[in-house]
Amino acid sequence: MEKFIKKLTQPQIGLLIRDLRQEMDLTQEEFATHFGVVFSTVNRWEKGHNKPSSLALKVIQNKLEAMGKKGEHLLQRYQV
Repeated sequence: MEKFIKKLTQPQIGLLIRDLRQEMDLTQEEFATHFGVVFSTVNRWEKGHNKPSSLALKVIQNKLEAMGKKGEHLLQRYQV
């Protein structure tokens, strides 16, 4: 899973983050708090203006892994 998430392009990462946030039933602000960033950062990720840092990607990856099958299904949507 780790190698795969790092290979995603910016549009794919933004969509994955949006889907993850929606699966967690969180607003962008709540998601930001949960992942230790500010609202505008999540907003830029989802809109494709910025890519998450390596540390943020690792935290997102850990959350996807903790979700088990649901996390795997989210990632599979963006497999090339």
